[in-house]
Amino acid sequence: MNSQATLDLFNFVKITCGVLATIGLYSVLYKETKLFRFFEHVFLGLAAGYSLVAVWKDALYTMWWQKMVGHAVDATHQSATAGYWIYAILVPIGFMAYQVFSQKHNWMSRIPIGLIIGLWAGQQVQIWWQTYGPQIYASMLPVWPTTFSSLVKPPVTPDLLPAQIAAINKELYLTQAVNNLIFVVTLLSAFTYFLYSFELKGKFMLGFNKLGRWMLMIGFGAIFGSTVMARFALVIDRMFYIWIEWFQSMHFGGR
Repeated sequence: MNSQATLDLFNFVKITCGVLATIGLYSVLYKETKLFRFFEHVFLGLAAGYSLVAVWKDALYTMWWQKMVGHAVDATHQSATAGYWIYAILVPIGFMAYQVFSQKHNWMSRIPIGLIIGLWAGQQVQIWWQTYGPQIYASMLPVWPTTFSSLVKPPVTPDLLPAQIAAINKELYLTQAVNNLIFVVTLLSAFTYFLYSFELKGKFMLGFNKLGRWMLMIGFGAIFGSTVMARFALVIDRMFYIWIEWFQSMHFGGR
């Protein structure tokens, strides 16, 4: 058997194993069979092994080891960064975390956990604002049009002068104002659903609260629909793998 035939055989066996794993995992749609449990354990084992390699390669090696011992700047190894051995202090601190499995020394695990929680809590204030600050700012939209010369925003074409493009972008047209109004009403009505500090009274507030519930249900429905479509995309990809790639590779068996 020549090298090309060996390669074809290897690819056929590899794709066949993928097909068997796909069928085994999807067999859970019928019931939790032994075939499903077998491939589930195979998947978890592969994921655990991959996670160990990823933790070392993407985190520990680049963010700890290279900074501690130094590393070459380029492939010629002519210029290297200096190592900072102060990073070695992280080794005993890291091992303290594993003392959680010891009944006698489990108190030591609280030291790295406390450090991590303290650093994490301090970072969350900045992370929260960097995440939600732009969203809060973007939700403050104008709802009154600044011009009625056109109902819609005119198209910005390359033949327009920069001053003309700036004038178009400066104005708020009627359709944009209506779109902003719908967004603001949806946002405020959804917020009223989470007002638990006081009782909502009056037909307007009760109706506004009911509108917020409807907006939330529409939003959750859209999220659920997109999730279902994403799952169907995965199924279609797996079916393509079985019916197209696998069947195309079966020509090797006819040789």
